[in-house]
Order: sequence, then structure tokens, then C-alpha cells
Amino acid sequence: MSNLKQAKSALISVFNKDGLAPIVKKLNELGITIYSTGGTEKFIKDLGVEVVPVEDVTSYPSILGGRVKTLHPKVFGGILNRQDNESDVKEIAQYEIPQIDIVIVDLYPFEKTVASGASEEDIIEKIDIGGISLIRAAAKNFKDVLCVSSVNDYAEFLDILNEGNGETSLAQRKNFAARSFNISSHYDTAIFNYFNTSEEIPAFKQSIQQGKSLRYGENPHQKGTFFGDFDAMFDKLHGKELSYNNLLDVDAAVVLMNEFKGEAPTFAILKHNNACGLAQRDTIKQAYVDALAGDPVSAFGGILIANTEIDKATAEEIHSLFCEVVIAPSFSEEALATLKAKKNRIILIQKETELPKNQVRTCLNGVLVQDKDNKTDVLDDLSYATTNKPTEQEIEDLLFASKICKHTKSNSIVLAKNKQLCASGTGQTSRVDALRQSIEKAGSFKFDLKGAVMASDAFFPFPDCVEIAGNSGISAVIQPGGSIKDQLSIDYCNDNDIAMVMTGTRHFKH
Repeated sequence: MSNLKQAKSALISVFNKDGLAPIVKKLNELGITIYSTGGTEKFIKDLGVEVVPVEDVTSYPSILGGRVKTLHPKVFGGILNRQDNESDVKEIAQYEIPQIDIVIVDLYPFEKTVASGASEEDIIEKIDIGGISLIRAAAKNFKDVLCVSSVNDYAEFLDILNEGNGETSLAQRKNFAARSFNISSHYDTAIFNYFNTSEEIPAFKQSIQQGKSLRYGENPHQKGTFFGDFDAMFDKLHGKELSYNNLLDVDAAVVLMNEFKGEAPTFAILKHNNACGLAQRDTIKQAYVDALAGDPVSAFGGILIANTEIDKATAEEIHSLFCEVVIAPSFSEEALATLKAKKNRIILIQKETELPKNQVRTCLNGVLVQDKDNKTDVLDDLSYATTNKPTEQEIEDLLFASKICKHTKSNSIVLAKNKQLCASGTGQTSRVDALRQSIEKAGSFKFDLKGAVMASDAFFPFPDCVEIAGNSGISAVIQPGGSIKDQLSIDYCNDNDIAMVMTGTRHFKH
């Protein structure tokens, strides 16, 4: 048989009727019989188009408050019969089952209902049964049936009708079948995740339908795609398209700056997912200037983020730096005019958006899933390990440094003073190497470490780090503790007038 099929009938049962009217009118114009039920049937009648109620086919009314309308052998037989199968053709005739060539469905909005905060009763009623069954049946029988499973495909389907006068190719039907199973699998995943909130069922199911192809992945020879709703998080005001690496850095910047949400003006500069500069000051301009001073070399080509509006004065300071992305909750008009002078500079307004609670990454032949590290070290978490207690200023700096350290690649050491990042040692295989790297870096940018503080993402198994830090002028240390040899580091600090606090929480970031 030819893979071209001339449609003679269509079943329409949709929730969202936007864009449906032109399709209905075109089907009518082509002489295609339309079957429908409920609100869709009324919509079609109101257009002045003849429609056959599904109840006339099944001899059953819509029952159980509309829960059962299309679930009937005469409907599904019309969809699932194989037109090149002699037995199917005989049974269709025997039981007077009408042939259905096109199925148009738009499912109840389950995810939107959940997001709206609706009651459980309302949410359950938005679990589509008939619609999802129609989609699966029609998509399975794509050799004979074309399935339109989403309002997003209405326009393309109308083009097919116009171009083929109701005739569809096997390639078109198979393409729409793939879209249909994408819809059905996503729908079922959303329902499962709603029920499995306590995660009692140890299954990993994730479905994201919005995908954007990137220029390339981490390197030019790698393909890259972003799956997510970027526009829900940001308003992109200016600049080139974001790359794979840009997105990773933007993610790192956002989660880091969340630590300083609602606090005094804070500015961070990131490179390769790590902060190379960060400061908190009375004005956002001074916060930027002091963040840049932390490492003006690494800042070149970096990602900039502020926790408050960027004004004209700050934008003028930023403008002299080559940077990839600037992020803030808002920008003054004058600031935007200045920053937009560089055509490729990406400017993002960050919106209030709830981020995922879990982190997912590929591993071996599967994935690793974990809770996000949402623990931020605060004053009440601190236990004072040494007889020498930190000053009020040192405590503020210790907690400041701890926030940065939490978001720095392990092994990590962070040095800070007066709420300014002096330097960090990132991603080292030895904590001693991380410390020496940070001390050397701080010295290269003329930071005086006398009275500075040190944060470590994990405990010190030996006193070597506190000894090196003390010799460089470090006066206070924050670390999780938990080593069987904690006392060695505590004793050294007691003997050398260094204050040490422990948090009890490790913050590895691999």
C-alpha cells in the first residue's frame, strides 16, 4: 500500500482550543467527518461546523462527571485497526466501527494545576485518562493515523492540511507519533514525581521538553544542548547567545550570590565556576571595585553578578573590563546604556525563581542524584575550639569566607579580610597546596594577610595548614572539624594565638 493516506475522519478532544478553529474549518472544507465530545463538541458546533457526537458512535453518554467519554471499543477500534490487515478490516465492518484517520488531543494541564497551588482534588481531576489513551493509540498506529498531541503543533498540522488537502505521508505521521510519545512520557513523569514527593520509590525520572541547541559544548568538537526554561529565570537584555560554558558559570554565579540574598551590596566575579573576586560594601560600586581587586587578571572574560541594582557609577567601572556576562536583579537606565555599548556583552536580569532541589550529573553508565547543599554556616552553628575566641569582625569574616568556600571547587581554601575575598586555592589534590596557592595569589595582588581569616571546606588531619596560615598572618580559622587528629590543629592555634571555630558541616564541591 502507498504510504500516503487520505484522511476521511478526525476525532477531536482538546483542553486548549486556541488555534483550533482554523483546523476545524479546514477539515470541514475537505469533507472530513469530525467526531468530538463535551466542550470540544460545543466549540465546533458554535463554529457552524457539523460534528458527530462520540456518544452517537458508542451509544453511551459521557459518564462519571466526564471521566469516561471516549474510552470505548468503537473509538479505540477505529483508531487502532490496521488498514492492511484483513482480519482487522473484517472486524471493523462486523462491529460497525468507524475508521478514524486523525486524532487531535490537548491534555488537561496537570503541571500548571500543580504549580498553581490547587487542592489535591483539583490536581487529581487534571490527570487525563481518555486523552492520554487516545494519544498512545493513535501514535502506535502511525502507519494509518496521524496524531496531533499538543496545541503547540496545531499550526504545523494546519500547514500539512493546506498543502496535502487532507493527505499525509508516512514520514509526517511517524514524526507526529514521536512528538506524541514525547508528550505522553513527559506527562506521566510529571504525575509520578507529584506522587513520589517523599521519594519512597527509588526511581529517577526527569523530563524537560524545552531544549535549545548551543553553538557547541564545553569545547568546539562537542555538541551541546541546554534543556530548561532559561526565560523563566532571566530577562536577557543584550548581547550574544550564551554558550555551554557561559551557562555553567551563570549557574555557579547564581547559587553563590544566593548566599548573600538580602544582605548589604555584594558583588562577585567568577571564572571557571569559582569566585575570583567577591566583596560586600556599603555601595555596589565599591563592592565591584573591591571584588575586582581580588584578582583583576582572572576577571578578564569573567561572569559578573550583583545582589542589588547596578547603577550608572558601577556600570562605568565595569565597562572598562572585558567580561562575558553581567547579572543583577535590575539595572538603571543609565547603567544599561553604558553596558550595552559593548555589543557582545550579555546582560541578564535575574528573576525570582525557585531552583531545583536536587543536583543531577552523569556517572559511569547512569546518573548521580543528590540534595543540593542548602546548608549555610551561621553564627549558631559555630563551636569555639580554641581558648582564643574570634573578634566580632573576625566572626563576620569567617562566615563570609565560609559562604565562598562552600561554592569553591575542592580541595579549597579561602582567605578573606573585611568582607573581601583576598584569594582562594581551588580544586587542588592537597589542602596544603590549596593554601599555598591562595597565599601566593594574595601576595601577588598586594594583600596584607595580617588579621585575615581562613576557611576550609573540610577538616585538617594535620596542623600543617594552620601553621602555614599563622606564619602568613592569618588570625582566625573556620573549618568543619571531625578529624581524629583535630586536637593537633587546635593545640597549634592555642599556642600561637589563632582563633579556630568549627561548624560540624563539610562542604565538598567536586
